[in-house]
Amino acid sequence: MNTVQKAIDLLRKGELEQAEILIKRIKASESAEDLLILAEEMFQLGFMEEAKALFEHLNAMYPGEGELIVSLAEILVDMDQEDEAMLLLEKIDPSDEVYPSALLLEADLYQLQGMDEVSERKLLMAKDLLPDEVLIDFALGELYFQQGKDQKAIESYNLVLPHETEIGGVNINQRVAEALSSTGRFEEAMPYYETAIGEKLEINTLFEYALTAYQAGFFETAINKFIELKELDPEYHSLYLPLARSYEHLEELDKSLETAKDGIRADQFNKELYLFAGKISIKKGKAEEAETLFREALAIDPGYLEAALTLLKLLSQAEKYEDVLETIESIRSYGEDDPQFDWLSAVSQQNLEQYKEALNSYHKAYNSFNNNQDFLEDYGFFLIEEGDRHTSREIFNRLQKMDPANDEYALVLERLEETPEH
Repeated sequence: MNTVQKAIDLLRKGELEQAEILIKRIKASESAEDLLILAEEMFQLGFMEEAKALFEHLNAMYPGEGELIVSLAEILVDMDQEDEAMLLLEKIDPSDEVYPSALLLEADLYQLQGMDEVSERKLLMAKDLLPDEVLIDFALGELYFQQGKDQKAIESYNLVLPHETEIGGVNINQRVAEALSSTGRFEEAMPYYETAIGEKLEINTLFEYALTAYQAGFFETAINKFIELKELDPEYHSLYLPLARSYEHLEELDKSLETAKDGIRADQFNKELYLFAGKISIKKGKAEEAETLFREALAIDPGYLEAALTLLKLLSQAEKYEDVLETIESIRSYGEDDPQFDWLSAVSQQNLEQYKEALNSYHKAYNSFNNNQDFLEDYGFFLIEEGDRHTSREIFNRLQKMDPANDEYALVLERLEETPEH
């Protein structure tokens, strides 16, 4: 066993003092080959300071040697000394055969500093020098992918795929699939996800595949993949809502509701699952269960307006007008509001014979819904009950212009014209 190998073995065993004695002996011998082997091994073992010192020694022995400069720069990057690494890389002559490697490293550094345009320029310079180098195409794909330039990313990754399907732990097929999904090309993405999963079954990729199948409208495929994921990891909370929605699209409401409830048991603070389960309960004719689920969603987030409005409309349809007003008051106490609250309040107050309050609520709601046919109908008939024929006539004239074929509006206007004003 030579001295270099002995020193490496001592480092691996953690016998640092004895290793240091051998390192000094190797350094004194000034054998560049031995020093380079030792420096590279120390870098791999994580002895950064020691490796840096050896590369600096080698760099002093062979100033301007590009390979040594790149190796030293890599160490400086790992030691979070990016500025020093950048200064070193700039010293490499463009005619040096390692210049493309230097450009790649510079591109990484500029990207870390948020200078994506400079990073891209460095990579394109490297590609001009080595047009068929897969690592450069991969680096460009990663840069474009992180920038959200999905089509450019796809083009770069597709140059990689004939040669490599994984680089640095990154599955290229999965990357292409993600980029395609981001551009809305869900159906195109699916074969890439299938290939990626075949190469390596990874739960996040499986989820993305299932979600893409759902977005593409392949609900049976989505269900199969979500179930596969659920069997692998029942605690993968994100799967439950799209799985439940997939069942809903296939009109399998029992399975949809059951899945949503499974999701609630797995993630009891997921307000969206409570809302969805409530909506499915309405479809199944279970109004009371739906009301409970909507209230659970609001207990988690009192400002959850979609749940609030869905609950309020359910209560209004059930003629629970006092509950409507109490719920609106409760939600507003948390600082939340919505123009529909005024409309729903007006209808409830009208039915509770709180006419003064109802008129005030209708006036407030009118600013937001003066082009809404349903609101104008409610408002117009209320005004007739209140005896305000002048304003109600204006409202029904507007309604008739909005829907000229509606005979009821014509009859209402005819009666209003016939009734004398008091």
